[in-house]
Amino acid sequence: MRVLFICSSNLIRSPTAERHFANHPGIETLSAGIGADALRPLTAELIDWADLILTMEEGYADHVRERFADALGDTPMASLDVPDKFRRDAPELIALLEQQCAGWISGTGQQVR
Repeated sequence: MRVLFICSSNLIRSPTAERHFANHPGIETLSAGIGADALRPLTAELIDWADLILTMEEGYADHVRERFADALGDTPMASLDVPDKFRRDAPELIALLEQQCAGWISGTGQQVR
């Protein structure tokens, strides 16, 4: 399963999720940001690549739906409700990502929700 994680600037939350979940069997990960200053800006090509899109906040999911409706199609997307208050790779951030992704990503790489 190919999972795309999205946050604002692709500096902390989505790259942390990308690296962490890349270690799960059967899962390929990428990350992007919706902001003009994003290290890896979100593109239609990234959305086309993904089997599942997980945004850090609901507003980012709204942005994807509005700006990339054609590319999104019926690709599943959900908001993880992960606030922008952590350091990159912080253990607390990783624990929250694990908790919030549990219904979407299992250790076998199967979508379970």
